[in-house]
Amino acid sequence: MRYFIVAGERSGDLHGANLIREITKQDPQAEIVGWGGDLMGSAGARILKDYRDLTVMGFWEVFKTFWTLRSLLKECQRDIREFAPQVLVLIDFGGFNLRLATYARHFKIKTCYYIAPKLWAWRPQRISRIRRSVDKMLVILPFEKDFYQGLKYEVTYVGNPVMEALSAYEWNDTLLHVLKRHKSIAFLPGSREQEIRQAIPVVQKISTVFDDYQILVSGVSNVDKSIYEPLRNLGNISLVFDKAYELIQSAEAAVVTSGTATLETALIGKPQVVVYKTSWLTYLIARRMIRVPHISLVNLIAGKEVVRELIQGDYNAVNVASELETLLSDVASKKRISEGYSEIRSILGETNASEKAARHIIDLGRS
Repeated sequence: MRYFIVAGERSGDLHGANLIREITKQDPQAEIVGWGGDLMGSAGARILKDYRDLTVMGFWEVFKTFWTLRSLLKECQRDIREFAPQVLVLIDFGGFNLRLATYARHFKIKTCYYIAPKLWAWRPQRISRIRRSVDKMLVILPFEKDFYQGLKYEVTYVGNPVMEALSAYEWNDTLLHVLKRHKSIAFLPGSREQEIRQAIPVVQKISTVFDDYQILVSGVSNVDKSIYEPLRNLGNISLVFDKAYELIQSAEAAVVTSGTATLETALIGKPQVVVYKTSWLTYLIARRMIRVPHISLVNLIAGKEVVRELIQGDYNAVNVASELETLLSDVASKKRISEGYSEIRSILGETNASEKAARHIIDLGRS
């Protein structure tokens, strides 16, 4: 069968790659093309467009690039039409991918959404578009099943692919040995340019406050590396690219930009403070629209505050340093966080999300 997969973000590329391996294992004749990244390409897909051309966050940021995104949407629609897949697989990236689902419906292409749009956070009215356009919805957060049930829409929980990615990860033991020579704090500034720019001055100040620690900054190769220039050649800052798991594992505590990395840090078992800042216009709009009490996956899955979140104005070097002091020295706080992490592992369940998702996708194509 022919499968067209669209992932618009770094984490989607990772989960898309694992999904592709499972699809080809269960359907050896599979022909897979799509929009994604190097990981999906190395897993066996023919990549027509790199996800880095798509990545943009925030209401104001999207508005500024509206015409670019509109042009990319038309290009992707054309690629889908020309390839004519049996199944279109959409991974997260709701604003873009839901439009593709609507388009695919006109050509009677079966559509499976893997890693569902976050309707529970904002714009639940999008459920009407999902009902019309999506044939199968596969969710990766346990509470999503009940949420969609409340909207009278049936979804399937397949497990969380982060657990699977971690269990299959091949650790770089040499790097771990080097990193563990000094006590350290991991800083994960995110995978998007605007997130990294917000983090850099905080990293610089934290490095002076914790001058007896090595500050391990997780760099990503999907952005222009010159963005990290202000962090180079600073005494106790080490910039390491594309090895976030090793940095987290080596550190005493972590500062993590909200996103998939918060869950990865929890599953590795390191205490963390979650941070996030966007443009003020985007933040003001989001405050009026977002319907959940937390932004980190850790707290959302647990249904309570397990880790502290420093958002927008609260995300500054003074507050981050204060929280790090607690994470590094307060035994009770570390114990409470560890217990919360154990609950999350139990809630998430099995580690074969990609295998289950592939089976549902193949069944959909054959139906």
